[in-house]
Amino acid sequence: MTITQLHYVLAVAEYQNFTKAAQKVFVTQPTLSMQIQKLEDELEIQIFDRSKKPIELTEVGKKIVYQAKNIVNESDRIKDIVDQQKGFIGGEFRLGIIPTVMPTLLPMFLTNFIKKYPKVKLKIEELHTEAIIEKLQEGHLDAAIAATPLEFENIKERVLYYEPFVAYTPPGHRLAKEDKIKAEELEVDDILLLEDGHCFKEGILNICKADKNVESSSFQLESGSFETLIKLSNEGLGMTLLPYLHTLDINEREAKNLRMFEEPSPAREVSLIYHKSELKMQIIQALQDIIAGVVRGAIAFQNVKIISPIHK
Repeated sequence: MTITQLHYVLAVAEYQNFTKAAQKVFVTQPTLSMQIQKLEDELEIQIFDRSKKPIELTEVGKKIVYQAKNIVNESDRIKDIVDQQKGFIGGEFRLGIIPTVMPTLLPMFLTNFIKKYPKVKLKIEELHTEAIIEKLQEGHLDAAIAATPLEFENIKERVLYYEPFVAYTPPGHRLAKEDKIKAEELEVDDILLLEDGHCFKEGILNICKADKNVESSSFQLESGSFETLIKLSNEGLGMTLLPYLHTLDINEREAKNLRMFEEPSPAREVSLIYHKSELKMQIIQALQDIIAGVVRGAIAFQNVKIISPIHK
């Protein structure tokens, strides 16, 4: 039995197809099939039921895959231990970022990070929080940037910054003449929201203390982008809430429609999160330092009230 064979087993279990799995691990399909067959012969069991389409794990195969994940992850960490000892900052690093953070934060730190740590190969994915947690648990991500706090014992969180919610109230809206807005003045059926899956939406519902399944009396609309929400708001269809960093790119005309909240301002906590068994701590620390450096100049809010990204 070899670590390589276990890698092949995990690839087939993930893709449920020998050809796709072979492409994933960069070997020919006959080579992959031969090595898995060799392992099955050695163990005297069948890991995969090849008669099913797509291929399925046998009952004993499911147990083997569970153990193989642990073995492969631990074997991968041997190099991480050596890198840490040498102080080496490099190699592949898989980073997930939630959609409401990606477009504003990534351009702020990516160039600086690449220049300072050219030996790190960042692989970045835009993912919702639920998918991030799943991939961290399965070892498919090294770390992620997400709204916190989250309620997972095996996920560590390092706070990067606190980002206030900002109201966007177009002319003619009932709150447009307010200098600063109170959270209790918000009415959830008057707010244009992001679609389900965005933790920013959950935060807004928590500010409003609203039911998750709230329905508007006139119409119900959810969008995947803040730009769309702003345009709809400009058409008089309601107000919306934006993360502070997103407001920095708004044009001068639309910036007049922004309203801050009275202190303590409702805000989201944005953190670098990773599995408690993660060993690429030198890269995590490097990311934290770079991001903290660039964000410090953009966000200087202290008197804030952290809003949970999990709907209560």
